[in-house]
Amino acid sequence: MRNIDVLCVGEVLVDFIGHQAGVDINNTRDYHRYLGGSPTNVAMNLARLGLKSVLVSTVGNDAFGEYIFKRLGEVGVDTNYISTIMDEPTSVIFVSRSETTPDFIPFRKADYRITENQISDDILVATTIFHTTCFALSKDPARTTILKKAKEAFDHGCKLSIDVNYAKKLWDSQAVALEVIKAYCAFNPLVKISEDDMERLFEQELSHDEIFNFFHSHGVDIVCLTLGSKGVKLSQKGKGIIQLPAIKVDNVMDATGAGDAFWSGFLFAYIKEKPIEKCLEVALQLAALKLQNVGRLPDNINILSDLL
Repeated sequence: MRNIDVLCVGEVLVDFIGHQAGVDINNTRDYHRYLGGSPTNVAMNLARLGLKSVLVSTVGNDAFGEYIFKRLGEVGVDTNYISTIMDEPTSVIFVSRSETTPDFIPFRKADYRITENQISDDILVATTIFHTTCFALSKDPARTTILKKAKEAFDHGCKLSIDVNYAKKLWDSQAVALEVIKAYCAFNPLVKISEDDMERLFEQELSHDEIFNFFHSHGVDIVCLTLGSKGVKLSQKGKGIIQLPAIKVDNVMDATGAGDAFWSGFLFAYIKEKPIEKCLEVALQLAALKLQNVGRLPDNINILSDLL
């Protein structure tokens, strides 16, 4: 019985987001602390929407690790598969506060120390969606663990998912990143990408068709391309493209986590077996809500259930 809606595997971080809006990190005077990490955000958002979400990650044996367990527990994320290690501190990231893709400086220690024994066969058999990120795949042993467990999940009939949130500073090389992404795409995941991600990954500006064709040619049926204020395009292999406009937000407070909010909404509706266009509509609603809030989403995100 698949009683786990989403198994999120990857980074849990303490984000320090700049208090001053619209300035670079070198001009930011002070920061506010938030729980972060893309798969962590997705796990938390989906738990708050009433789904059963499990996070597989690693923290240090320190006060930030305690903070992470406390915050995840408050929203109902299953933390039984988060490992606490003794020899490295919890990973921390400093992030600029921005209306567009923010700049960040990572201090990575514990987050990539995810090992195979954290993900049992039993948990994969019980999982509906296995979700990860490019960030999580950027460093071993997490990379090897995730690729191996992704194949096992696929073999068990899980649907896979990935946010291709590529950032050059996290990887040894672009060539390695491309090979790892292709390896994950062989399991036909739901793919979420942004124009910024793709420009960084391919180190050139590609047309939307070229982006879609890249993923389709490596085994992916559904590719979701977010376009910021211009909305979203989704390509289904052999079925054409759906395009929807963004929901207008008059006062953007913070873009950090907006992509995670979008994907949380998409996965929420997908798990509820809604049509793809409805998945996109719910995703856009949750992203707009996030843009109006710094840090986490507001407490009333369960109103999205009414949209279904």
